[in-house]
This record gives sequence, structure tokens and C-alpha cells, in this order.
Amino acid sequence: MNALYDADFYSWTQQQAGLLKAGQFSDADVENIIEEIESMGRSEKRELESRLTVLLQHLLKWQYQPARRGRSWELTIKGQRLDFLKVLRENPGLKPKLSSCLLDVYQLAVIRASEETGVDERVFPANCPWSFEEIAKSSFYPD
Repeated sequence: MNALYDADFYSWTQQQAGLLKAGQFSDADVENIIEEIESMGRSEKRELESRLTVLLQHLLKWQYQPARRGRSWELTIKGQRLDFLKVLRENPGLKPKLSSCLLDVYQLAVIRASEETGVDERVFPANCPWSFEEIAKSSFYPD
């Protein structure tokens, strides 16, 4: 089983799906199936974090560089907000992780906003100044 997993992942997935559908659980490559399922969960969490990071980054840029606001930033905020909420809707099990996720990604958003704007990192608040409800609200643009 491990040889096929390492040599031809697609064929391995098809083989494992066939075994599971046929109820041949004892023949399934359980160790690698578990690894792949856990990896899929981590991937969804990373997607949520990525969308939230870009959203926060642009909200910071919006607030701290009002003279540079434009359609591009507005569309990025709208798009990332929709994508973030879609990931959350499709993975409601991630909702309990939102608080810690917000803490983790905010620091990265600050670094990226600072890099793009030239605004010193210390100018931005140390902690995210917005609640999840504000961030998720389609009409929210910080001033």
C-alpha cells in the first residue's frame, strides 16, 4: 500500500475509495488515510487563515491610508470577506477557532500592511481593533 501511496497518489486514492466503498476496511491503508484526512482539515484552517490575513491587511491599509483608498482595495476587501465567510460556512467546525485564529493572523496582517504601505508596524494597534462581527459585516470599512 505504501508503495502506491508514494508512487502514484491519485491511483492510491481511487484504490482506497474502492476498498472503503466495498466495505473492505481491513485491506485499507488506514495509516495514510488518517494522515490525509488530518491534512485536509489543516488545509481548510490554513485557507481560512489566509483569507482572514488578506482581509485584515486591507482593512488596516484602508484605515491607515485613507488618501490611497480605491476601487482595488474595496474589491479585495469584498472578495476576501466573501471567501473567508464561504470557508467558514463550509467548515463550521472552525468557528470555535476564530478567536485564536484572529490573534494569530492579525500580527501577520500588520507586517504585510506595513510592508505595503511603508507605515511603521508600531503605528498599528497591537491587537486586532475589530470584532469578528465587524470584520464579517459587508458594510464595514474602518475610518
